[in-house]
Amino acid sequence: MDFENSINSIAETIAERKNLVNTEESTKMTFIMPFLKALGYDVFDPSVVVPEYIADIGTKKGEKVDYAIFKDGKPFIYIEAKNHTENLSNHNNQLTRYFNTSPSVKFAILTNGIEYRFFTDLDQINIIDQIPFLTINLEKLKARDIKDLKKFICSDLNLDEILNTAKEKKYYQSIQDIFKREIENPSDDFVVLFAKQLTDKRMTASTIEEFRTYIKKSFKELINDIAYDKITSIKNNLQEINNDEDEESSDDEKEIITTEEELQGFYIVKSILASAGANLQDISYKDTLSYFAILYQNRVTKWICRLNFTKTKKWVSFPDDTYEQIEKLEDLYKLQDKIIKSYNDRK
Repeated sequence: MDFENSINSIAETIAERKNLVNTEESTKMTFIMPFLKALGYDVFDPSVVVPEYIADIGTKKGEKVDYAIFKDGKPFIYIEAKNHTENLSNHNNQLTRYFNTSPSVKFAILTNGIEYRFFTDLDQINIIDQIPFLTINLEKLKARDIKDLKKFICSDLNLDEILNTAKEKKYYQSIQDIFKREIENPSDDFVVLFAKQLTDKRMTASTIEEFRTYIKKSFKELINDIAYDKITSIKNNLQEINNDEDEESSDDEKEIITTEEELQGFYIVKSILASAGANLQDISYKDTLSYFAILYQNRVTKWICRLNFTKTKKWVSFPDDTYEQIEKLEDLYKLQDKIIKSYNDRK
């Protein structure tokens, strides 16, 4: 299974089992360890991933960080893990203490198994930054998130490249945060910047307040117009888009398009399951950028099989990590035993 599929599979697991995971330890086992494994780190090799790593803090001995990932015999990533129900903003200080005592550690990750916050020391060497350079929420995955996470794959790790990206990401995020604040509540300096270009009035408190109202309304209308134009553009071009998007388009601009062929595959699988006595109301689908998943939905949601259809190949994957390539849609009927078995295992 490739990296993108692995991450999407973890996201599906979160959706399926989040309500069943009630402790920090189960969060680690169900969400976090599969995430590390997807990045290529052998979670069962103590020379690579060390759980409950002792990170002594000054005179305070025996302090432990949840995971330390090693490179060349030294820890270079610390991971502090929390229950998926916890707000990560309440735990930054603990991670800061660990990071500051370990010169070999270049990155720190604070996670609850759903949200991952990546930190480094851009502002001051060996002092963790207060703001993460990367935040990824597996319940709200974007195409660019997959691209960013790939930089942390064990076999492709390039620390200099990650640090350069971290610097860019930090400034991108900071600029976005400033812009959001100014849109919601424009500061006096921001208002004056615009007002001086629009009026000869003295910048008194009343003038600033007057233009603050104008600016807030203008930004609201501008954002609405941009969103409307984007939606209109998507609607106008919907028929021209297919699953094999132009390779020159950026990952961030990709849209999920459910094809007629995928829907036909879904109905074939449903007919196979109907012949096995399945309740068809429990069978649904979810389309992603990587695959088309056919789901069993009852008390929890589980996937039965995934279809990956491109112009050059068609293959079907199953939860037991097996794959079957088919020539045409009708070949799905040849897989009916596997499809029915997968459904029965999901129930």
